[in-house]
Amino acid sequence: MRNPTPNDQKSARQERQEHRDHRVEHIFRRILHTLERIVAAVTLIVLVIALGLELFKLFTTGGYLNDISLYLHNVLTIVVGLEFVRMLIDTTPANILEVLTVAITRHVILSHDNPWSNVACIACIAGLFAIRRFLVRRSELKEEMVEME
Repeated sequence: MRNPTPNDQKSARQERQEHRDHRVEHIFRRILHTLERIVAAVTLIVLVIALGLELFKLFTTGGYLNDISLYLHNVLTIVVGLEFVRMLIDTTPANILEVLTVAITRHVILSHDNPWSNVACIACIAGLFAIRRFLVRRSELKEEMVEME
């Protein structure tokens, strides 16, 4: 048997360090993935409660639909929240683009501040559709962005 050279020892040391770094990275990814799921679960519970309260108000409060903008604000906020939960659970480019599209669309529907703001939002939505169509490959639309090894 030959004696290991300093280069062999350095290489073995580097491999061990890379293996340790890989394990630590894997542990952190697992922790972050678990925390994302916990946040998604808590958010989903809150959204279900909010939806229940909206339905309760709808049927028990007389004249609740007289202020349709308040109703739309509450319901569309719940919809954006549900899309956010879906994005947290399944982080794909398609889901991220859908969350952004729904959030911007909600802004266009609810805000009547400035016509130029609406034009900018519509341009953003068109940009998101263009990104989905031309910049994201079809195979990437379904695969999760943060892979768990």
